[in-house]
Amino acid sequence: MVAQAGEGPILLVKKLGGLILIVLGCLLIATGLNWGTTLQIVFGVLLLAAGVALLVLKIVRRNQSSPLR
Repeated sequence: MVAQAGEGPILLVKKLGGLILIVLGCLLIATGLNWGTTLQIVFGVLLLAAGVALLVLKIVRRNQSSPLR
């Protein structure tokens, strides 16, 4: 469970990038639903999915551990 110093900035970028993509995706979905534009809703869903994928990859990588001996 020890963090490696060499991976700090990359993990921070993934976390912040994922959160920004999730927020932008939600905003695009909300405005797309309000204005009734399908393309904007689809683009918002894609951004939302990309943000969730980045966060999931970060969590999976962090939780990888060596087998117990």
